[in-house]
Amino acid sequence: MGVAGAQGSTRGPRNEAATFGIVVDGRPVDARQGQTVLEVCREHGVHVPSLCQDPRLEPWGACRLCVVEIEGVRGFPTSCTTAAADGMVVTTKSEDLDRLRRTVIELLLSDHKLDCVTCDRTGTCALQDIAYEMGIEESPFGGEPHAVGHDDPNPLIERDYGRCIQCGRCVRICAEVQGNDVYGFVNRGFDMLPDTPYERSLLNAGCEFCGQCVSTCPVGALMDRTSRFKGRPWELETVETTCGYCGVGCTIDFRVKDGVIVGASAPLDRGVNGGNLCAKGRYGYSFANHPDRLTTPLVREDGELKPATWEEALERVAAGLSAARDEHGPDSVAGLASAKCTNEDNYLFQKFMR
Repeated sequence: MGVAGAQGSTRGPRNEAATFGIVVDGRPVDARQGQTVLEVCREHGVHVPSLCQDPRLEPWGACRLCVVEIEGVRGFPTSCTTAAADGMVVTTKSEDLDRLRRTVIELLLSDHKLDCVTCDRTGTCALQDIAYEMGIEESPFGGEPHAVGHDDPNPLIERDYGRCIQCGRCVRICAEVQGNDVYGFVNRGFDMLPDTPYERSLLNAGCEFCGQCVSTCPVGALMDRTSRFKGRPWELETVETTCGYCGVGCTIDFRVKDGVIVGASAPLDRGVNGGNLCAKGRYGYSFANHPDRLTTPLVREDGELKPATWEEALERVAAGLSAARDEHGPDSVAGLASAKCTNEDNYLFQKFMR
């Protein structure tokens, strides 16, 4: 596992028109130039387990769970790093593949904190799901597990390397997507872990607290502190909306319990952001239920602000603007737009002011 398992990316420019046929588990399917075997399998509903793969990241081949058999190819290549080719014959299920994958999971579980009862990732943990799928109740491997822990004082991201599986996704997303390189692999062999330089806290390591590392972590090694113990996945309602912090218009999923937002994420398969969020989008939702938040327009009566309807408030605004224009001329009226508005909103606003 880890850096030693990394392979070069097989991704290249995709030509949607350049299609060809391959065979997966005896079924002919279509593939496109530039697709990996894993991408073809998942596109056609063939389940191949994986822990290190994220569609936002370049293929890496670290976890070795997505191994397949390919006719004419020696060994068991990782499907996430193998480019699909015309006429390729792929097998995703066999006794040898089941044995290899089972051994990988058993080795991971032998060095993994099994505190699923209190882990917020229970129900959404990829390692847990694959172990359940394979019917693995305990690991046959003994030995001393990692004794690691981080008392990181930052308010947003909790790190627990006792649950880390060294998939490298946090290191890669910080480098490939954010360009920040906060994480890197430290130590070697059994002691290798993703960490900050000199084990600094995230506050002192240049972290932007975008939470991208949390979003890609397949287990509970990285979690949102703002969401801890506020609801199990099956207790939460997911509400899809558009982030209101800027005009980009990122698609965002709010996790809601009893009418209160307890967490935020982004879907990988839609939206201009494709699963990515900034610090404001991922963690800046506490205002929604803040007691000081305005929920109705206010108008000034006898020097005091009092609640009003939208109709009354807009009539006041229109009357005030008209009076200023009529008394002092059009140059007496100015407008201040917001970066939180969409481009279309700001376009209409500037036309209105002109």
